[in-house]
Amino acid sequence: MQKILIAALLLSATPVLAADQPSMARWRAQAARVSITRDAFGIAHVKGKSDADAVFGMIYAQAEDDFNRIETNFINAQGRLAEAEGESAIWRDLRMKLFIQPDALKADHARAPQWLKALMASWADALNFYLATHPQVKPRVITHFEPWMALAFSEGSIGGDIAGISLGQLEGFYGQKQVAFSDVETGRVRPEPLGSNGFAIAPSHSANGHALLLINPHTSFHFRSEAEVASDEGLATYGASTWGQFFTYQGFNRHVGWMHTTSGVDSVDEFAETIETRNGRLEYRYGNEWRPVTVTPIAILVRDVSGTLQTRVFTTYRTVHGPIVRSADGKWISVALMHKPLAALEQSFQRTKAIDLASFLKIAELKANSSNNTLFASTKGEIAYLHPQFVPVRDNRFDYQKPVDGADPATAWRGEHKLSELPQVINPKNGWVTNTNNWPWAAAGADSPRAADYPRYMDSAGENPRGPHAVRVLTATPKFNLDTLLEAAYDPYLTAFADLVPTLLTAYDRLPADAAQRAALAGPVAALRGWDFNAGEASVPTALAMFWGNALVGRFGAEAKRDDEPLVPWLVSKPTDADRLGALETAVAKLTIDFGNWNTPWGEINRFQRVSGALVQAFDDSKASLPIGLGSGQWGALASFGSAPGPGTKRWYGSYGNSFVSVVDFGPQVVARAISAGGENGDPTSPHFNDQAQRYRTHDFRHVPLTAEALAGQVTRRYRPGK
Repeated sequence: MQKILIAALLLSATPVLAADQPSMARWRAQAARVSITRDAFGIAHVKGKSDADAVFGMIYAQAEDDFNRIETNFINAQGRLAEAEGESAIWRDLRMKLFIQPDALKADHARAPQWLKALMASWADALNFYLATHPQVKPRVITHFEPWMALAFSEGSIGGDIAGISLGQLEGFYGQKQVAFSDVETGRVRPEPLGSNGFAIAPSHSANGHALLLINPHTSFHFRSEAEVASDEGLATYGASTWGQFFTYQGFNRHVGWMHTTSGVDSVDEFAETIETRNGRLEYRYGNEWRPVTVTPIAILVRDVSGTLQTRVFTTYRTVHGPIVRSADGKWISVALMHKPLAALEQSFQRTKAIDLASFLKIAELKANSSNNTLFASTKGEIAYLHPQFVPVRDNRFDYQKPVDGADPATAWRGEHKLSELPQVINPKNGWVTNTNNWPWAAAGADSPRAADYPRYMDSAGENPRGPHAVRVLTATPKFNLDTLLEAAYDPYLTAFADLVPTLLTAYDRLPADAAQRAALAGPVAALRGWDFNAGEASVPTALAMFWGNALVGRFGAEAKRDDEPLVPWLVSKPTDADRLGALETAVAKLTIDFGNWNTPWGEINRFQRVSGALVQAFDDSKASLPIGLGSGQWGALASFGSAPGPGTKRWYGSYGNSFVSVVDFGPQVVARAISAGGENGDPTSPHFNDQAQRYRTHDFRHVPLTAEALAGQVTRRYRPGK
């Protein structure tokens, strides 16, 4: 299925061509309509005359802070990563190009509304102006940005629907070879849970009668840029934008706020296709007819070790359901997922200008959000939990968690659900809504939707350890303010260990009095017996529990996955006493070897470190780092810090979890506080590379300057793009 064509294309360090004079004149004219003010933490506050001018300033400021992340996002989004990274990125590029093709995006751009075309033009102009005025910056692949490219990455999630397609199995199919799948792909390791937390508090449950919102995405660190962006056309938004995108993905404006959490809705399905060679061509069965398989060559440019680009052409296949992505049990498997780049970009930008829930829902009628729940709050006192708006209608008789029979027309998608048919919660009597990537059936306590009222494909995630934790903290405080909302968001209780540790203590108590394990494990067991299940820098039991939990996952994670059960309940019921005690022995031995003693405080192990501007940090035990008392979301931590030992390190370094976090008060004048992991700028020489690290450690949130008066006291620089 693969042909290799050698292309004599030289990947030299091609300099950015000098901009032509008309382009430069146009860029400078637009820059004159934009101001950028940097506050004490280097965060950009951008003002433009029009929305397009504001986008120009926003993207220019992002490029100043971390052009590499912008370019990498759009290299990846266009299926061009192998042009920079070589062989290792081929299958990622092919996966992307099964859905993203320049000609199709150009056609989408041509039919876009004029206002959106203006924003896309400003997006491209800002990046090209930045490169023209910063000749020292050498792009890896994209030396000139075009407006249609903005449509390649238009939704904002950390890993959109396409990320669920296994690269290993894609390589196995199109590479025509046996591939050793990764442990994650085969289910042998349960990865750090992806997702986020969101809380919205109604005026009835706030101390000052205002709606409140917690914005708490869990992403890879430094994944998003923080900024305020405003225009004379009514744009006035603050929050986090995925690098290179011109809309605030998690944030708020003067009227409303929105927080997205990765959803468990099933909006991506696989179909097992019945395919035969008939009449000299590949055909697939659909009902009583045979249809031709669509055969499409896809070219991937790949850099070799000499710097030469080679073209590899893959013959790809598609049915009415979607592209073929793997094979299983003798069948070719196609995948169906949302592909609405134009509508997604329209919805992503327009919701940032919503003024209340009604206008937010009107924009949601575009139904171009397939993977994100939304927690919403407004100055009108409205709060809501909203389900992803793109949900295909299906026959509920079938289990879409597994490939369904593509030859049976009854399994096919039949349009999209109306918003009124989705599980949602609007202004519940209980006074709060939440989501922690868990099912929607606990979004508002007793006022939550009922699973029995909806098709089972409305959720495939189930509950997780953070869900009960969120309900616990939300019901514990009758009246919230920003301080108590932050306390709830950072509550250190680890619900999973509250369930798991008692099973270990019971196993220990059942040991015979003369058992060798009783004496060997007496100290660690005593520490765990006295633990309140709260994580903390000085906590020895936290470290013991984390190492013990990892040992259990290493032994039993694959079995839990095969049983199709949530990990923690499985670990509560299935391991034997010997399994639990053996895992503790493993944990104690590992702590002793790595840190000299089993009773090492968690903060000595769990660290925050940012040593370079690289997308993947090379952590180093010999370099400075900060202790972090947070735990992993896998074990029920609301404020999540996903850490692990790196190559050559004994300490565990965080790379995922709480990143940009904010709490917002929707009074007549919106008030907000925020923090970001490390700092805003990706350059290690910048004063804003790591200036928020200590605040991140202590949860000392910045007061966001949202008025001219508040910003005036923090100004470190005010300028126009290009100056």
